[in-house]
Amino acid sequence: MIFLKTEDEIELMRAANLLVADTLAEIAKVIRPGVTTKQLDHLAEEYIRDHGAVPTFKGFPNPYGGPFPSSICASVNDEVVHGIPNDRPLKDGDIVSVDCGTLLEGYNGDSCYTFCVGEVSAEVKRLLKVTKESLYAGIKAALSGKRIGDIGYTIQRHCESNGYGVVKEFVGHGIGKAMHEEPAVPNYGRKGSGVLIKDGLCIAIEPMITLGSPDIMMMPDRWTIKTRDGKWAAHFEHTIAVHQGRADILSSFDEIEKVEGKLY
Repeated sequence: MIFLKTEDEIELMRAANLLVADTLAEIAKVIRPGVTTKQLDHLAEEYIRDHGAVPTFKGFPNPYGGPFPSSICASVNDEVVHGIPNDRPLKDGDIVSVDCGTLLEGYNGDSCYTFCVGEVSAEVKRLLKVTKESLYAGIKAALSGKRIGDIGYTIQRHCESNGYGVVKEFVGHGIGKAMHEEPAVPNYGRKGSGVLIKDGLCIAIEPMITLGSPDIMMMPDRWTIKTRDGKWAAHFEHTIAVHQGRADILSSFDEIEKVEGKLY
């Protein structure tokens, strides 16, 4: 079932998503070579709880194994999604996708940003640039009266025309009182197909794009997803509400990009 949100509910969701944005901006301030993803996780959990919210990812159930042990997903280099924070220091030239969720006053926020660690190669910066562009192109396609397939088609066309792979096994999703609601929001699709987009629809759009093949594999921890060919991947995500016919972005990268600068 798809739950369309009222204007009041959208504002509650905006607050949850802006807390995610602020948490990611705090992470942006400390990401550098030598920092561990476990340190980033500790910072995020403390920041979220200090602001009256709960980190939604911590304890999230897994049909393949145990619950997720951390407050953020931190996916490094060839890890696509659901990387578990650890004590391995980040290195100069790495990238790390930090996915974060909060539950604030009964509503969920969800956003992801792929950060550069030190000096990253031009090839990888281009992957990040195109992936982020595809996110905003998909958001622009989220218009009342269009369909979910229009979002996926737009993302897929932009990324594949630039020579990148589109991961198909993991998709965006509806969001609200639950972290994952209907509908699924694939990063691929056909124009005019899928669920009708209406005012009040709240979804998380999150392209997961690879330098090489989109084929993936699950690691023994039963959470971390890597590219099968070992080539690197990027992941960006915004939560949006369709409001007055068009997408209203509830999360934000503004503060992150003030810290990180225009790297690509």
